[in-house]
Amino acid sequence: SLDEVPNLVNVLRGEMSIVGPRPTVPSQVERYTERQRGRLSVRPGITGWAQVNGRTGLDWNERIELDLWYIDNRSARLDAEILKRTVAVVLSGEGVYRGATPAWRDPDEP
Repeated sequence: SLDEVPNLVNVLRGEMSIVGPRPTVPSQVERYTERQRGRLSVRPGITGWAQVNGRTGLDWNERIELDLWYIDNRSARLDAEILKRTVAVVLSGEGVYRGATPAWRDPDEP
C-alpha cells in the first residue's frame, strides 16, 4: 500500500530490508525478553515470515517466534517464498491492518 513508500526509501538507504521482521516501536522492545531481543539482530523488513503466516491475527509472542524462526532459517529461497506469499496476501486483502489489534495494543493504554 502507499503507506509503505517511506519504507522503500529506507530500503534504498540500507536501513531496512525488503524481507525481515517488521519494525518494532520502542515501547514494545522495552518488554522483550532476552530471547526476543534476537529479533533485533537483523534489519527490519517491509514484509516477513510473520506477515505471511497470520499477520495481525497473531498475538505478540507468536509473531516474535515466527520472526526468530525466520532469522535462524533465512535464505534466498525462503525470502523468495515470503515475497510470493506477500503478493498473494496483498491481493487477497487478508489480515489488513485496521488499527491496533488486542495482540499489539499497549497494555498501559486504557
